[in-house]
Amino acid sequence: MASAAGFRARIEQICSSDIDARTLRLRLLDELRRTVGFDHHVWVLTDPETTVGAAPLAAVPNLADVPRLIRLRYLTSLNRWTTLSREPVALLAEATDGDLSRSLLWRELLSGYGVGDVASVIFGDRYGCWAFLELWRAGGRRFAPEDGALLAGVAPVITTALRHAQARTFAVSTPRERSRSGPLVLLLSPDLDVMRQTPGTADPLRLLVPRDDHGPPVPAGAYNVAAQLLAMEAGVDTHPATARVHLADGLWLTLRAARLERDIAVTIEESTPAERMALYGRACGLTERERELLGLLAAGSDTREVAERMYLSGHTVQDHLKSVFAKTGTRSRRALLSRALGS
Repeated sequence: MASAAGFRARIEQICSSDIDARTLRLRLLDELRRTVGFDHHVWVLTDPETTVGAAPLAAVPNLADVPRLIRLRYLTSLNRWTTLSREPVALLAEATDGDLSRSLLWRELLSGYGVGDVASVIFGDRYGCWAFLELWRAGGRRFAPEDGALLAGVAPVITTALRHAQARTFAVSTPRERSRSGPLVLLLSPDLDVMRQTPGTADPLRLLVPRDDHGPPVPAGAYNVAAQLLAMEAGVDTHPATARVHLADGLWLTLRAARLERDIAVTIEESTPAERMALYGRACGLTERERELLGLLAAGSDTREVAERMYLSGHTVQDHLKSVFAKTGTRSRRALLSRALGS
């Protein structure tokens, strides 16, 4: 059994690096593979407010099964990431008392892969849900309680690192010359097959989920919001079918799913300034009062107006503002609002 202290120290060292969320997850997976051990994985960044995934990193036996995998994952209530807020780790064999067929996902798909157990981990804090991870063991192998304890012990530090990685994306200037055309649209069947899409849709999808084999883009973000719509309709979860995801160069996109007669329409468009600002405040760890202050500044309020609306003194407003500057790594209101609003 690996030393919990040594494992945590190695995880903390990886998490201390100022790297992007994809590189962070890849390095962490290497350590998890050495210490905990698994055969396949799915690690999905989520919108902290809606908990809906949009930026997955996965290694599964059959890429063609990805739409089905995502649909079943969202429709499976057992060990769903949205139910793991109190205990960050759940083991499928343990949760089912050994009867894995109680899981819709296992019964309909994972059993065919020979998966013997699944360790599910949620990465959430007071600011929201930032990701969820599933580790699969095949060949009848199961996770021991000690494995779950190791994962639970490092979940908080990984959560903070993932949140900080998201916050760093706002420090990159969004290109001013970018196009602000209408939303891109994918039309999916109820089984999440791509029926039609608008021209240009493939480019952001390729950036959202890079493929090492340079194959066609996998619209995993679209699958996730569409699957959430199915989960809402089935009464499995009540969060809205929308997610914000970083594309590149400080640009954030918002994905939404809506029923269009029999099929599902997924729109992909640049996040609005308000959507960016709400996410920015959470990613930087701002308190509710600090996020309220940020919103008033974005609306054009000066210190006196902020003090009146927040029922604070001017000195207290300045103290809050200094805290916001420290958490966001900015030194002026102009720089703060530029990052938050993408202007």
